[in-house]
Amino acid sequence: MAENGIIGREYEQRVIKSYLDSGKAELVAVYGRRRVGKTFLVKSIFDNRFDFSFTGMYNVTRAVHLVQFQKRLEQYSGQKTKRPKDWFEAFDFLRTYLDTLQKERIVVFLDEIPWMDTPKSNFLAAFGQFWNDWASTKSNFKLFVCGSATTWMLSKFIGDKGGIYGRVCRSIWLVPFSLSETEQFLSEIKGIEMNRHQLVRAYMILGGIPYYLDMLDKGVPLDVCIDNLFFRQGAPLRTEFDFLFRSLFNESRIYRNVVGVLATKLKGLTRQEILDELKLKEGGMLTEVLESLIKCDFVRKYAAIGKAERETLYQLTDLFSLFHIKFVEDHNGQDEHLWSKLSGKGQVTSWSGYAFEQVCLHHLPQIKRALGIGGVISNVYSWSCRPFTDKNGTAWKGGQIDLLIDRADEVINLCEIKYVADKYEITADYEERLRNRTSLFRYMTKTRKAIYHTFITTYGVVQNRHSGMVQSEVTINDLFQPA
Repeated sequence: MAENGIIGREYEQRVIKSYLDSGKAELVAVYGRRRVGKTFLVKSIFDNRFDFSFTGMYNVTRAVHLVQFQKRLEQYSGQKTKRPKDWFEAFDFLRTYLDTLQKERIVVFLDEIPWMDTPKSNFLAAFGQFWNDWASTKSNFKLFVCGSATTWMLSKFIGDKGGIYGRVCRSIWLVPFSLSETEQFLSEIKGIEMNRHQLVRAYMILGGIPYYLDMLDKGVPLDVCIDNLFFRQGAPLRTEFDFLFRSLFNESRIYRNVVGVLATKLKGLTRQEILDELKLKEGGMLTEVLESLIKCDFVRKYAAIGKAERETLYQLTDLFSLFHIKFVEDHNGQDEHLWSKLSGKGQVTSWSGYAFEQVCLHHLPQIKRALGIGGVISNVYSWSCRPFTDKNGTAWKGGQIDLLIDRADEVINLCEIKYVADKYEITADYEERLRNRTSLFRYMTKTRKAIYHTFITTYGVVQNRHSGMVQSEVTINDLFQPA
């Protein structure tokens, strides 16, 4: 059962509690994408009991922040406080109040701290002075901060080169729920029971984000829930994608454009291909954008085995963004039951296959454990080859492998990922295609390792005369194992 209403997060809870119980001043930063549960985690651990807490506000001025900071101080201290003229004075007032507390442990929580750092506010300088001159000298002082703007948290706070350089005692990266945590959340917290095929479907749309999962209604079919969340008049998640990018990135348009381009090229694009698609001539800004999107879990950068660094691919992996771009972005709002009507159609089938691949990539530890190689050092790659004719005149049809696991024990797993409603049946034609692709892979990579064919499917592979080449299988039940 969930402790304090918290699903999963066992490691993060242990870390936070260990710093809480240490005998010295601590500054702990919790970061991760919006809606992933950072605030809920911290507040739940402390039962929302802090000696002071304050939450930054999106797109408001320094003056507004300071007024609200003053009001919070008055609420906690029970004393009237004059309005601070800047952040330096605001932290001075906070220090004066905290100095009056005679407690074994003083806990302060600053939430959405990136939003406090408005232009020319000197927030970071004031925060650094507060920590260095006073807070860090108090052995009973514990300061926890949260932020959704991951790039700001990593570059300007955790990785700050100024007054708070090296001052963060511990950073905690909070990631979306796994499938097993999603199942537990919906069952224990929401009272929603789904079979695992339905759970995977929900995960492919909502991406394991607790805030979105919490919007699902008990007793309502999943397709109807999705219609209600995205397509009906005033649907609560219809504008979420836009706000997500505006709140995370200052120049949100180029970030959205990059994500939009990657959503049209599901296998991924090289950096140069992204420049060409967006008709950009200068690549410096794109480098920063791609790095930020990777840090924020929207995009993954992966190597194609045997390819040069310049051929490294960038691929959209954020499931919520993919669903929005594919189905919500261009929806005119006329059909409030669009998703229910699209079920089983070609557009949805195509999206389902790719989305399931991404679900698998989010659960690589579970896949390796199912294969019995959890303790084996391995690297994960993709691989592709265009049709060509070799020097001997042999024509090769080309091929693509979305996931291969290159293992230190001299084995490579070539993984086929298939999202189907029943067991997957290998036909004679498909068996021949697999054999030809394996020959091409050996020819191009010159590998001497043993090659195992692995099928990752919903319910397994039909045993027939063509399934003998499958050395190992992984099903969705395996994906639901704890990490």
